[in-house]
Amino acid sequence: MAQQAYMTETDDNGGSGPEPRGTRLRRLIGTFLRTFSRAPGRAFAGWRGDPRVWRRGLVLTGFALAFSLVMLVHSRIPNRYGNLGSLTETFLPWIGVFVPVLLVLALVRRSATALIAVILPAVVWLNLFGGLLGDKTGSGGDLTVATHNVNAENPDAAGTARDVAASEADVLALEELTEPAVPVYEKALAATYKYHSVQGTVGLWSKYPLSSVQPVDIKLGWTRAMRATITTPQGQVAVYVAHLPSVRVKVQAGFTARQRDTSADALGEAIADEPLARVILLGDLNGTMNDRSLNAVTSQMRSTQGAAGNGFGFSWPASFPMARIDQIMVKGVDPVTSWTLPRTGSDHLPVAARVKVTTP
Repeated sequence: MAQQAYMTETDDNGGSGPEPRGTRLRRLIGTFLRTFSRAPGRAFAGWRGDPRVWRRGLVLTGFALAFSLVMLVHSRIPNRYGNLGSLTETFLPWIGVFVPVLLVLALVRRSATALIAVILPAVVWLNLFGGLLGDKTGSGGDLTVATHNVNAENPDAAGTARDVAASEADVLALEELTEPAVPVYEKALAATYKYHSVQGTVGLWSKYPLSSVQPVDIKLGWTRAMRATITTPQGQVAVYVAHLPSVRVKVQAGFTARQRDTSADALGEAIADEPLARVILLGDLNGTMNDRSLNAVTSQMRSTQGAAGNGFGFSWPASFPMARIDQIMVKGVDPVTSWTLPRTGSDHLPVAARVKVTTP
């Protein structure tokens, strides 16, 4: 949401009129640079004795408190109206972008009130997402997995297949496969993966034997999820591949995600009923780990990115990733490292992880 401020300045002729936007921006930047080019003590020297230092910046203070409140009570924002809660949670990390903006504006505005208020959203954001900023990647592991929504309109299916095969993943899941593109992927991946199965619009390629392959009913009426047992040198692992329904942001309907939520519940039930102790979920869930509507899945599995990644690992859209909706999640398996792969011809980035199947 953009906020536009209007100022009135005296011109060279002593008149008064609206200042051009470019001039206003240059003045703000100049003030900021001049402030921080001085020693810290001198930078705030002009604040002392200013009777308005506590009265200025009340609007900025209000924004700081509002952002803090959204982050603190995001789980209580109702989904009843346009799934507003899920929409907020999908892009919740991006609220942090406004913290340095508010800080700069508070300094430029010379508002002690706003400067102190900015501390609150900074602390709340760090409490929620600070753990994702550090590098938690480790070494070792015995199984590398990857997943990629290849995009039904991908103009270079063969090139995309070669790109993801270059990740050296032992197990590769692909989503949004079209009937004409399946033979292209099968041919391009045949040299790397001895075993594979395609169920509906999702597929699984593996260097290790597949068994008990079957579609998973996620209440869509057609197949967009599957399950298989992979026999690795360390033992059997149940691998699920899923592509949950897309969500849309509409002016009148809001964040339309009812079908996605129903499918997420069905997928969660299938995983809960899984007889094998070691489970890996690969796929495009069209939702983030923060989205409460995916609780049926996220409550029983760990995100490899959250446990062993470096940063947020955003995967969509590929041109400017803003959310991680492509997930690798595990149960009974230890994440070692997690990362995103280079861009392909898809509108999603591939994501990969290395896990330890053997237990300590």
